[in-house]
Amino acid sequence: MTNPTIKELVDRYIELSFSVNKKAESLIKCQIGDDLTNDQHYILRYIEKKEVCTSTELAEVFEVKKSAITAIINRMWEKGLIQRNRDEKDRRVIYLTLSDEGKELFEKTETRIHKLVEHLIKQFDQHEIEQFIRTYEKLEHVIAESKDFQLED
Repeated sequence: MTNPTIKELVDRYIELSFSVNKKAESLIKCQIGDDLTNDQHYILRYIEKKEVCTSTELAEVFEVKKSAITAIINRMWEKGLIQRNRDEKDRRVIYLTLSDEGKELFEKTETRIHKLVEHLIKQFDQHEIEQFIRTYEKLEHVIAESKDFQLED
């Protein structure tokens, strides 16, 4: 490839990535409603899948500072969506689980999001969907492998 072609592809990727992410986040927010922020929904989703986790684990998975997770967790706890349980052996460790209300809200919002995504992917044939998912998974892998990538000046 020539440099102008690479530059054009990079520009297209950046613009498309920004547009798709913003629009998708907005669509998801419409399905979640005012009950949760998108970040809170992703955290509910993670805890639901793992069943039990810690704030430190969430900070690592979501690649944010522990103080940011603590603020989100505090708001979710105040809403009654999560429970905090101290470790019997190490009182400094606090395990997070979903409360019954958190599970109920997660299921409601997850159902709405699944319907939204189903509507979107039905616009493509099976081969396109599978190819897109494989490509997106590969992109995730490439990005993860490039996490420490630094250009030298």
